Formats: sequence, structure tokens, C-alpha cells
Amino acid sequence: MPNGSHSVEIAVPLQTVWAFIKDANNWEPLVPGYIEHEILNNQESTWTFKGDLGFTKKVIKLQIVMKEPVEPTRVSFDLTGISDAVEGEGYFEAEALSNHSTKLTGYLEISGKGFMAVMMNSVMKDFVPKMVEELTDAVSEKLK
Repeated sequence: MPNGSHSVEIAVPLQTVWAFIKDANNWEPLVPGYIEHEILNNQESTWTFKGDLGFTKKVIKLQIVMKEPVEPTRVSFDLTGISDAVEGEGYFEAEALSNHSTKLTGYLEISGKGFMAVMMNSVMKDFVPKMVEELTDAVSEKLK
């Protein structure tokens, strides 16, 4: 199952990081290749973005279902493909390193389903780690 994790240390207090990551509206536009997102209700939204899969660029649409947050450290979600047969999960986790410093970790796991799963997983093994690194870095830059 293709996955990736990326951590950064930022000179921002935990409560500031939490205030940002707990609201998906703040970070969904930072998804690499972002086109749009739509909030359906408190737990559900859709993401539309252009994914650079190496040999091709493809518009990808996902349904995101937020899980119950663990305040003030973790927001997590499940995802299901709308445009493609994929499923997975992800999270942001914040850990206070001091009163003025936080470690932010992003994680994403996506796998293909159905008869195209083997090919999709092969393509996504490089795409997913790069995407989570770019998203986590973008969130940390926005917080600075």
C-alpha cells in the first residue's frame, strides 16, 4: 500500500498549529495540484487536484471523511476515490517540542482497488510520499 510520512519542526506553539490543522478548510487548498474543494458537512468534503504521476498528469477527485480529532494533537481522515478506484487514510499530528516549537507530521496512505490496483499502486509508490512531503511543507510554511 503506497504511503508516505514527513515531519518538520516549526517555531510555532502547539495551540497555533492545532488551530490551523483542526479546520480542513485551512489546509485543503495546500494539497499539491489543488483545483478545488467542497465542504459537504462537518465531516465530509471533496478534493479535486491534478496529480503528477510522472508519465502523466491526471485530475483526481476524492471524498474525504474526517475522523474524530484528538485535541490538540491529531486530525485524521479516510479517503475514497470518486474519479478513480482508490482508498486510503491520512493525518496531521502535532507534538509540542517546547512552548514555542512544534513537530508537525503528515501521513498519507492510498491504494488502488479493483483490476487496476497493481498498476495504480506501482505508480503511486513515488507519488504519495512526494505529495505528503509537499503538503506538510506547505502547511508548515503557511503557519510560519
